[in-house]
Amino acid sequence: MRLIIAEDAAILRDGLAQLLTLRGHEVAAVGDAAALRAAVGEDPPDAAIVDIRLPPTHTDEGLRASVELRRRFPGLGVLLFSQYVETRFVDQLLAEGSAGVGYLLKERVVDIDDFIDALQRVASGGTALDPEVVTQLMGAGRRTKELGALTPREREVLGLMAQGRTNAAIAKQFVVTERAVEKHIANIFTKLGLTASDTDHRRVLAVLRYLERR
Repeated sequence: MRLIIAEDAAILRDGLAQLLTLRGHEVAAVGDAAALRAAVGEDPPDAAIVDIRLPPTHTDEGLRASVELRRRFPGLGVLLFSQYVETRFVDQLLAEGSAGVGYLLKERVVDIDDFIDALQRVASGGTALDPEVVTQLMGAGRRTKELGALTPREREVLGLMAQGRTNAAIAKQFVVTERAVEKHIANIFTKLGLTASDTDHRRVLAVLRYLERR
């Protein structure tokens, strides 16, 4: 993959760049949002790994830059990589299309292979959300009437879908067959009123409904 890292902590930035380079990826690294915008605008990569809090104010520059870049380059994968769960603007990032979006917390990434797996999912158009991020986004949002019709297990399945899990991974976690998971997902689609379509991705739409904010 061709990647860009936007991280102001030099040790973390350089260390992550070296780890990804050793695994065969082409990596560029910058230290602020302005440099991120310039680098992506000049030569868009497959995915960007972005810290939310970048110079000069260290508030939400990285997140706002990610929203802007996704609008300019819809195929750009964005993996937010932060110490904090920041709900502002995240709904905009997801509403623009959750395919190719991830959000991981630095302190909860304990395996580099898991991190790279999440990054590859995002770069290929998938989703990778830390469970804590999902929980806090849900806390900041509202559930629609349709979500109230879901069973507890269907809610759990939808929550794992929001984390980017495949049917096989969900089946393994619940110790059931993939067929059973498929039935739960079919029920979710029905209860959320998501009919089959050639133009819409029902799995993505279900996740967006799940994460919908006030």
